[in-house]
Amino acid sequence: MNSYLTDFSCTRCGESIAIAQALYTCPRCGGNLDARYDYAGIARDIDPAGIVANPDRSVWRYAPLLPMPSPIPSERTNAASALAYHPLSTLGASPLYCATSMARTLNIRAVWLKDDSRLPSSSFKDRASAMVIARALRIGAHTICAASTGNAASSLATLCAGTGIETVIFVPRSTPEGKLAQIRIHGARVYAVEGSYDDAFELALQAAREFGWHNRNTGFNPYTREGKKTAAFEICEQLARQRAHDAMRSKASAASSPYSPVFRAPDVVIVPVGDGNIISGLHKGFKDLLAVGWIEHMPRFIGVTATLAPALYRAWQSGSETIVAAPASTIASGISADLPRDGVMALRAVRETGGVFVEADDEEMLDAMGVLGREAAVFVEPACAAAYVGLVKACRMGAIRSDDEVVLQLTGSGLKDVKSALRVSAGRLIHIQARIEDVREDFRF
Repeated sequence: MNSYLTDFSCTRCGESIAIAQALYTCPRCGGNLDARYDYAGIARDIDPAGIVANPDRSVWRYAPLLPMPSPIPSERTNAASALAYHPLSTLGASPLYCATSMARTLNIRAVWLKDDSRLPSSSFKDRASAMVIARALRIGAHTICAASTGNAASSLATLCAGTGIETVIFVPRSTPEGKLAQIRIHGARVYAVEGSYDDAFELALQAAREFGWHNRNTGFNPYTREGKKTAAFEICEQLARQRAHDAMRSKASAASSPYSPVFRAPDVVIVPVGDGNIISGLHKGFKDLLAVGWIEHMPRFIGVTATLAPALYRAWQSGSETIVAAPASTIASGISADLPRDGVMALRAVRETGGVFVEADDEEMLDAMGVLGREAAVFVEPACAAAYVGLVKACRMGAIRSDDEVVLQLTGSGLKDVKSALRVSAGRLIHIQARIEDVREDFRF
């Protein structure tokens, strides 16, 4: 375990839970757990410049702020050899793109795209799965199960392949074929459940209890949030590197600034929200960096939910933390949840940072897929495209200012849902004979 991890706290009742007892939710009230660290000790002992200079570009270079310092238990020498160059050990460092044309169109100082579709399973969920698998290896678990709308399942199956851990997956019957294919190719046992994601979630809980499987379920397993927060670390590191690079190009002296950080927070972070665990994870990451003094401020969070998955947005409008389940029917499978399992922490991430929630309907997300493809050269699924819908709407409502630097968290590849991609009106598909005359005729118009 990480020597700086002190305990876990319940997000509902505040109870302190010892590390050894923090397997899933609070044993007292069932609330979600949140890891706590010795921030003063980290600030005293760790030089952030050393983390940035580490040639290892995986998420594991942030070990002082993680509950698991490595995915490989030191006592498992055979596993260490087998996993040294495995995706589990090398995961991280997804690109951060500058979307200059979007910033210009919307009159914003800077727009950045954090593209986690470039991770091993083409999904942000790899960050959570890696931390859960590291924990499972540490405690000697042989099987991990998960309920998912697709991405968490394909992530778990991908990163477990070759580790000796079996995976059992519960997905709604409506899960896109691309995601099912990816889950199955890595050897997982897949149960397609007649019902919703929430039905699959409850079934996974029951099965884990009955068969003794380790459970990855989002929100339920506190290590998922700890894995997802690593995206915040990377964003701040990448933004600081960009500023240093710009200063070198302009021949500006680094010594001219009294504060030359190796981490730098943006002003706004926009996140698609389904069960709430991604936005709560990113929020936790920025809070960790602020607590150890490695960034100067917290960004404002904008959460984007699907109009046809309204439970969390309704709770936001009510001003409370009471989330009432509501049927979800959106095409954006990645943010389709009847009852967001980490919804309370998602609401706090937005409220505590002075942000907002906005909604995206299905057609808006499809249109956004086209915009991101044409203007930013990224191919994303509908749930991921919701972030761009949130960017446009937040600008219109004044939640984003012209001098803001904004990061959109992109969460999954468009190859995950080709059926939706084919509905997007982007490039033209023209059927012709193999004759130049047909091309010439088309170009006349």
